Amino acid sequence: MRNWFLLSVTLVSFVACKTNTTEKPFIAIEGIDSTRQPGDNFFKYVNAKWYDTVQIPSSQSGVGAYRFMNFQQRLRLQSILDSVSKSNNAPGSLEQKIGDFFASGMDTNTINQRGFEPLKTGLDKINGFTSIADMLSFIAAQTQLSNFSLIAFQVAPDQENSSMNMGHIVQTGIGMPDRDYYFKTDSATLAIQQAYTKYLADLFMLTGSDPALAQKNAALVYNIEKQLSASHKTNIETRDIKGNFHKMALADLNKQQVNIGWTTYFKNLGATMDSLDVAQPQYYDKLNTLLKSIPLADWKIYLKANYINSYADYLSKPFVDASFGYNKALTGQTVQKSRGEIMASAVDTYLGQALGQLYTKLYFPESAKKRMLELVNNLQKAFSNRVDQLDWMSDSTKQKAKEKLFAITKKIGYPDKWREYGKVTIVKNKYFENVIAAAANNFQYDLAKLGKPVDKTEWFTTPSTVTAYNNPYANEIVFPAGILQSPYFDNNADDALNYGGIGMVIGHEMTHTFDDQGAQFDKDGNVKNWWTKQDYEKFKAKTQQVIDLYSTFTVLDSVHVKGALTVGENTADISGVAVAFDAFKMTKQGQDTTKIGGFTPIQRFFFSVAKIWRVKMKDEYLRYWINNDPHSPPMWRVNGPLMNHPAFYSAFDVKPTDKMYLANDKQIRIW
Repeated sequence: MRNWFLLSVTLVSFVACKTNTTEKPFIAIEGIDSTRQPGDNFFKYVNAKWYDTVQIPSSQSGVGAYRFMNFQQRLRLQSILDSVSKSNNAPGSLEQKIGDFFASGMDTNTINQRGFEPLKTGLDKINGFTSIADMLSFIAAQTQLSNFSLIAFQVAPDQENSSMNMGHIVQTGIGMPDRDYYFKTDSATLAIQQAYTKYLADLFMLTGSDPALAQKNAALVYNIEKQLSASHKTNIETRDIKGNFHKMALADLNKQQVNIGWTTYFKNLGATMDSLDVAQPQYYDKLNTLLKSIPLADWKIYLKANYINSYADYLSKPFVDASFGYNKALTGQTVQKSRGEIMASAVDTYLGQALGQLYTKLYFPESAKKRMLELVNNLQKAFSNRVDQLDWMSDSTKQKAKEKLFAITKKIGYPDKWREYGKVTIVKNKYFENVIAAAANNFQYDLAKLGKPVDKTEWFTTPSTVTAYNNPYANEIVFPAGILQSPYFDNNADDALNYGGIGMVIGHEMTHTFDDQGAQFDKDGNVKNWWTKQDYEKFKAKTQQVIDLYSTFTVLDSVHVKGALTVGENTADISGVAVAFDAFKMTKQGQDTTKIGGFTPIQRFFFSVAKIWRVKMKDEYLRYWINNDPHSPPMWRVNGPLMNHPAFYSAFDVKPTDKMYLANDKQIRIW
């Protein structure tokens, strides 16, 4: 229920002007640093003036485009929610639910007066455990509230039969973002470890422990988590699609891990199944062992820490402050977000499609959806043409690739079928209870899918979120309304800016269908080989080139991009730009040479590519990004793809002496 990704941004502003040769409005390109060579660092050539002068808001860990635009989105949502919460809404209506949820969270006086009273029943239950079975029963009850402590259960498609949903259990049990945080000994990681253990101690003190006992308990919890983390796969190892899918009969799992008692656990959970996927079996083997070797009294302390931690952000100010203290060490954010921004994010998390209906009515015109579909279709054609021209792939595999390409489902703006929230009861003065009610409803919503056919109309992000995604299990690409705004998309902009902006994003998501992970899925979303052996070996060699190149990029001091972690996203970036450029060349402007504001259409295309990744982050957050995020940092989402794009070289006269230069035979071309 906690989210350590605290993201932020301000929108890139463009200026509307007129050309000297036509009366049509265009969008001026501003801020170019002409003192720099574009071929040395194109990201800085386009963005340095902005980067060197912009200030990161103290309540944020970064500023700019991409996911940091969600800061601006939360301000929009806050305005909607503030208005709705003050209206006279019909009981049970969407407006009543989201308005009262927002109002309950804004009522900090009541929240502060309650202290940790909302947790007392749960803490009493933990104190009353007399057996491991009692503990596992409590864990199942918490799972029903979407709170995962030692067991993380979810419902998702069967990767061998993607038309059906099945149960999955995945590694969990730790409080820091990734296993490596428990084992690294560099100064930055040690500082985060110290901040985390202090946070755990603070939570114990806030619920009644004296300082000495709190510190002792924090150390105990940390030690258990470290033992669990040792069994975790790394975030690179979890990218292995087949290596993280192990379908097992529930009866066999029960025999292998007798201390967990899976049959009883799933009965308590309300989940009925004969088999399930154990994504990372070694974690549950380790848990099974530790349940026997660690005393129940120690497990109680562990569960208390997890329980308090899971709900800290929904309690009184001292808990929120303690949570922020740890987050500050992790991300570099120096000041807490405003309560309104926090609550806009909370409503979006728990009642996102209800809020999304109001957002899209205000901010997403149908004309934008029509224009986006045209762009997506054009890129699909361009991608098909590129497949035809591949010199490393056989005709039989090309045919399979094109069948998969044209089977892609395209979702734009918002769902055709909105999710209902009729079973969620929201009251105006009980914020904690509202969170519990919404979380319980979210779990039951997912649990109802177990063993049922996959609903391919479902969305996995809210319409207001600035993001896009590819879902390989459904062979679909999704572009929420939130990303369909400047600098990515502008209905009034020329094709160069839209194809360099949202066009790159479309090409990126389309390429995920054929990245190192997506390439393992067939056109129906099943993990099934559709390659010849020789073609797949050539493909793997090309993705290794991507890993090798990006691993040379330095981010902070001696910290490099993790090429193996980011290979899928980097592949999608390289090909995404290439496909977007080819699609742009199919347009009238793309075939023209008329300059606008002194720049050719092709130059404007590449300027737009650089502007959509215009981001500045604090060093702490950048370090967090490198350790955990499968995307390269924004600078390398610009420079990496462009140094592999021949048209960029000719557009800006890139020479062998320039730092971004790669010899033609060293440039990576996959799709």
